[in-house]
Amino acid sequence: MNDILPEQTPVWQFVESTVRKVLAQYGYQEIRMPIVEQTDLFKRSIGEVTDIVEKEMYTFEDRNGDSLTLRPEGTAGCVRAAEEHGLLFNQTRRLWYTGPMFRHERPQKGRYRQFHQIGVECFGMAGPDIDAELLILTARLWKELGLEGHTRLEINSIGTSEARRAYREALVDYLEQDKAGLDADSQRRLQTNPLRILDSKNPSTRKILEGAPSLDDYLDDESRIHFDRLRELLDAAGINYTVNPALVRGLDYYGKTVFEWITDSLGAQGTVCAGGRYDGLVEQLGGKPTCAVGFAMGVERLILLLETLEVIPDHVNNNADVYVTAMGESAMAPAFALAESLRSALVDRVVVSHCGGGSFKSQMKKADRSAARYAVILGENELANGTVGLKPLRADEPQREVLQSELASVLSEAFKH
Repeated sequence: MNDILPEQTPVWQFVESTVRKVLAQYGYQEIRMPIVEQTDLFKRSIGEVTDIVEKEMYTFEDRNGDSLTLRPEGTAGCVRAAEEHGLLFNQTRRLWYTGPMFRHERPQKGRYRQFHQIGVECFGMAGPDIDAELLILTARLWKELGLEGHTRLEINSIGTSEARRAYREALVDYLEQDKAGLDADSQRRLQTNPLRILDSKNPSTRKILEGAPSLDDYLDDESRIHFDRLRELLDAAGINYTVNPALVRGLDYYGKTVFEWITDSLGAQGTVCAGGRYDGLVEQLGGKPTCAVGFAMGVERLILLLETLEVIPDHVNNNADVYVTAMGESAMAPAFALAESLRSALVDRVVVSHCGGGSFKSQMKKADRSAARYAVILGENELANGTVGLKPLRADEPQREVLQSELASVLSEAFKH
């Protein structure tokens, strides 16, 4: 687990505010769920034989003896909250959330045991149009973040649970013939979650999989029609994609459409957004049958990508714009008042008031360290004259005297250039 320091938070705020803006454009509403849920919720939704439930969850008993778990993902909690509060019955919903998730897994580059996700969940819409909307809005998000051209979309259909069951049997029969050649993880998954073997990066396992039966051969007509129509909608919207027959999701509740946005700029850990349809989950958790689709993206992974590609906009920083200094006790109160008037007049600018006293030299050092473009100097002479000293800190220009009454307009004009 890690701390997010003041120097890092502006990038987080940039990502979060950009996501918030894009999702609002599409009519998505924010929902906020607790980070602790009943353990049974995740066992019923994720599946007891998945890696998450078997090895990765932070689970504990509270004082009443109830088993609670820090949420490892957001979909199950979102479904629980929406069902509990009557948000789904005879309704369509477009929801999103953000916050920390927890998994006790081996840390990797861009991955922590407390990590942050942005999740989007849509309920009550059965057609491929909502699948397409999710992919279109995500493409817009990449553009807004400066990541257009740095991610690629892979899609697949994994069919209904009946189609997957038939395929699973065929896949297991095939892999059992060469079980000794599989890596240890794949051997374990053979009896618990065999579709995840298709995700394996192990060279020997990949070689064995080359001759494996194809999930596409087992797809039901409904899933095939749904997938074909989705592709037509993406083509019409100009969204580039690749069909990856080996793409599956690691959680039990997915069916039909699955997708991943991948980058080649972060090495092996290239997935920045993943999701798909999970039409059976609401019923699985005790609600009425409700079709659903969604995705999640890791914020740490997104920020790592922005930093690696060096595409973070210049305005995303913690820097001050104006640093107001007070030379002498008598100037302190007027300097505070002046700073407040500047904040009212320059609403999009950061105005820092010097605190802690000190000599002219030490105050100027702190002004420079703040990365402000201008220092405002108020001393006894300036007080007497109704002026301030305005000193450019990022340009080779002389300090000048400005009337206090004109300072806001002078700065406003200066910031245009």
